[in-house]
Amino acid sequence: MWLINTKSLQLDEFNERDAPPYAILSHTWGSPNEEVDFRGMHCNARSQMISKTGYQKIVGTCEQARKGWLDGAELTEAINSMFRWYEKAEICLAYLADVSAHGNTIEGFISGRWFTRGWTLQELIAPRKLRFFASNWEAIGDRGDMAELLSARTGIDKVILERNYSSSETGSVGSMLRNISVARKFSWASLRKTTRREDMAYCLFGIFAINMPLIYGESKGAFIRLQEKIVRRTDDQTIFAWNCLPGAFGTDFQLVGYILQLNPSSSKTQTQSIPWS
Repeated sequence: MWLINTKSLQLDEFNERDAPPYAILSHTWGSPNEEVDFRGMHCNARSQMISKTGYQKIVGTCEQARKGWLDGAELTEAINSMFRWYEKAEICLAYLADVSAHGNTIEGFISGRWFTRGWTLQELIAPRKLRFFASNWEAIGDRGDMAELLSARTGIDKVILERNYSSSETGSVGSMLRNISVARKFSWASLRKTTRREDMAYCLFGIFAINMPLIYGESKGAFIRLQEKIVRRTDDQTIFAWNCLPGAFGTDFQLVGYILQLNPSSSKTQTQSIPWS
């Protein structure tokens, strides 16, 4: 894995088992021309990167933590490991680019774009400790202290959100997730969107402890593959508890006879489902 040295802003490579304590950044992608990717961080023309908005996020991350890792680095290869990386981090820094620190309100905070994106679902759940930051890197608050508000906004169980680095009595987040029904976890995802249709399935790998190859271009097939994998691993029949909402299938409406759903939005009403076998 690659970590950013907070003093030199250079990339250092580590074997995952030998990596030092690190912080990890959760953010939403802006304009592709303004973000800095793995190759950009590696190139010698660093002066061309400095003016980019994405580079300023890197600088802000390094000012907040000793070690930072951005999920823009080799995203495709890392997707199956992302949940574990967030879970192992000392702290996750959630950067809300569209939330201002000045005159900030609860409504402004919870309406941030960060809460609508698919990838940030696991980034909210996996870390042992998470702290929110406004666009100027002023701290907004910690996930544990805001658990009730965040649970109401996202539908995620409060007990998951209020745990922190030292709360070993609640067990690992993986064991907590295993006790929550498939339908309920899908309901959390129903409130979120991804730019690419396949990513709506891929961003849930960690939530369900699933590893799968990525096939960009498979469209709705990605979410069907994910459900097939879940069915093979669990006897929780709530995976079949979903609603055919008007317009939810678009031109795929003729496929309504499928026993599996085509996207998580069909589970929007399954917020109280419990595991059933």
